[in-house]
Amino acid sequence: MTHSTLKEKLQAIGIRHVLSYLDSDPDKNIPKLLKWVELLDKNNTLEGPLPTVKRVLSDKDGVWYKFITDLYTDIDPSVRKKIFENFIVNAVVLGRDKKIKLRDEEGCNIPWAILMDPTSACNLKCIGCWAAEYGNRMNLSLEEWDSIIEQGKALGTYFYLYSGGEPLVRKKDIIKMCEKHSDCIFLSFTNGTLIDEAFADEMLRVGNFIPAISIEGDEAATDSRRGAGVYQKVIRAMEILKERKLPFGISCCYTSANTDVIGSDAYIDDMIARGAKFAWFFTYMPVGVDAVPELLATPEQREHMYRQVRHIRETRPIFAMDFWNDGEYVNGCVAGGRFYLHINANGDIEPCAFIHYSDSNIRTHTLLEAYKSPLFMQYRVNQPFNQNHLRPCPLLDNPERLAAMVDASGAKSTDMVNPEDVHDLMSKTVPAAEKWAPVADELWVENRAEKAAKAACPGGCGCGCQAPEHK
Repeated sequence: MTHSTLKEKLQAIGIRHVLSYLDSDPDKNIPKLLKWVELLDKNNTLEGPLPTVKRVLSDKDGVWYKFITDLYTDIDPSVRKKIFENFIVNAVVLGRDKKIKLRDEEGCNIPWAILMDPTSACNLKCIGCWAAEYGNRMNLSLEEWDSIIEQGKALGTYFYLYSGGEPLVRKKDIIKMCEKHSDCIFLSFTNGTLIDEAFADEMLRVGNFIPAISIEGDEAATDSRRGAGVYQKVIRAMEILKERKLPFGISCCYTSANTDVIGSDAYIDDMIARGAKFAWFFTYMPVGVDAVPELLATPEQREHMYRQVRHIRETRPIFAMDFWNDGEYVNGCVAGGRFYLHINANGDIEPCAFIHYSDSNIRTHTLLEAYKSPLFMQYRVNQPFNQNHLRPCPLLDNPERLAAMVDASGAKSTDMVNPEDVHDLMSKTVPAAEKWAPVADELWVENRAEKAAKAACPGGCGCGCQAPEHK
């Protein structure tokens, strides 16, 4: 196990000191925190995003400044303190340098986050969701769950996400992990229907658990996919969380049937008013035998979401991210341990939540062994899968690349009910990939031109002007 050095511990103490200043006067001390982050980033790993962050947070009339200051009025102070410390001190300062060092030493990807399924059980049966096939067939034992986190922390990973199934089926165990690993951040994708007052009180007590509530848009869109009455249960869950000043966000899957709703200002404004602090957008993936390829977003709908998410970030105080259309910011696909990976409820270690193939299992392999497995090394040597980072995915955008990696590694389908040959899976996405390619290529050219314009403007606004405030 790699232990923190004295230097790292002193850095952590310094950042905690700055965070204490933030609590007393955010307006005055936000610049101090940015200065500390800049000084501590010795490897220049934040060289790309840090100037932009500094610029937008210097605009006190901007939406990002409002977003940060809202965290001080809308979130319980003890919860905010724990999340900030765990994220900045552990995940960024202690964890980041450790991961970079180990990646070089071990010659493999080390993820920033691990997504795992505590259980395959779910209290709903949503249209197009592969988890509905499994029922309560698979569960990670508490010991296995704990071991994943212990191994992850030793390698520099302090951010853990849950999916399923419905993770909150195991609410008591979730709280146990939050208590034991109080130095980590835990986020759960959840349908929200199991969030009640008692669980919210436990969230408030431990302070390091954040739900990302799945919602399909308005009541009609949500209930049509998730079941009658689900929308009202979700809204009640949001009310409970907001009353206790607990942070939460929304997880939105856009499809050919609901993009108009999800991709609207009115929808985002409603979610902000209900207390959501982040919105993570996913596009529908036709995984599993019950998949409905007709639900794949059209190229026009995907382009709309590309533009809409950027519009949200410029005009709304909410952290919005699209895991496909934001590939430009992370140089393509983040899976395969490059930034994250997935462990299902049977212990299979998969490159991605949507790629149900594996050659390693947590019951027979350590995490580090899995990171060096043939499948994960295929990901490492093949990323990025496309030089156009608006076509990042090896399944949705470059399906031939996924099939080649699975074939080369000898990985097997992890679907215990209906194993799916990778070539059958890719056949569902080939038409969508072919239709998206020319649209994405046009957007990529447009994107490069916009970045060139911003580079030409000293203020980074893209206008190319010579205004005094931009010099």
